[in-house]
Amino acid sequence: MERAASTVSGAHTEQTIGTANGFVALVLGLALLAVGGVLLATSVGRLGIPWGSLSGAAALLIAGVLVLRGLYTLQPNEAAILQLFGAYRGTSRVPGLRATNPFYSRRKLSLRARNLNGDKLKVNDKRGNPIEIAAVVVWHVDDTAKSAFDVDDYEHFVKVQSEAAVRHLASTFAYDEGDNLATADAPLEPTLLESADVVARALVRELQARLEPAGVVVDEARLSHLAYAAEIAQVMLRRQQAEAIIAARQKIVHGAVSMVQMALAELSAKQVVELDDERKAAMVSNLMTVLCADSDVQPVINTGTLYNG
Repeated sequence: MERAASTVSGAHTEQTIGTANGFVALVLGLALLAVGGVLLATSVGRLGIPWGSLSGAAALLIAGVLVLRGLYTLQPNEAAILQLFGAYRGTSRVPGLRATNPFYSRRKLSLRARNLNGDKLKVNDKRGNPIEIAAVVVWHVDDTAKSAFDVDDYEHFVKVQSEAAVRHLASTFAYDEGDNLATADAPLEPTLLESADVVARALVRELQARLEPAGVVVDEARLSHLAYAAEIAQVMLRRQQAEAIIAARQKIVHGAVSMVQMALAELSAKQVVELDDERKAAMVSNLMTVLCADSDVQPVINTGTLYNG
């Protein structure tokens, strides 16, 4: 009953199987063929039918063919799945010329790192804004048994599950901070635009959970494309421009106030001129106009007295 239950679950685990040196098997197979060929040739030349010699020659020839049939080669970072009449017997990862049971069927799988450059997907972020997103995933096969027997096509499985993971990731993060402000009780949440490392780690965790049934390990995953969808791109661009203008204006005003304060303090300290509150206000107004104006201000020179009346 336990065996039947494990079979129904469909979970397989990679098992290592031992193989023989292929060069030794190659020499042995060629030697068997040579001896069998010589014995067959000498048997044919005799009078009568030497059944014993013929059967011995046939046995040697068949044994030589079987030994040679069990040869296969593996490159570095490549594995061979060995099956006997459909039953999984084990996986060999030893590179070079190897020899195994001639009745084993062999299926080779690459263990090298691979890149998946995902397509651009149109999804909604956490706030419901339509965005375009794409990711690059670096992955490799870790458990060959799961890749071969637990999924139909592990490469297609990786592609589909990666797309699903990116869609889910986009729905759990906002595109940017927007109008939100950080407070002591509610700090700003990570976003797709400003928190690249946080998003990448979340994507790796999501992908690894989804790809584990296929025996795949995710080495790295990062967003390769991120933008607002075309229908709202212009609106969001104007919002970003407005935010940039406001931030620039705030910095200009802060600097202008500091400069006006410094000018008044210097005039008062060096006793250049005595200004009452009304004329201080007029001077502050003029200085702020000059310092905060978008274009050059044309000065008006007063050739009379400082006080008009």
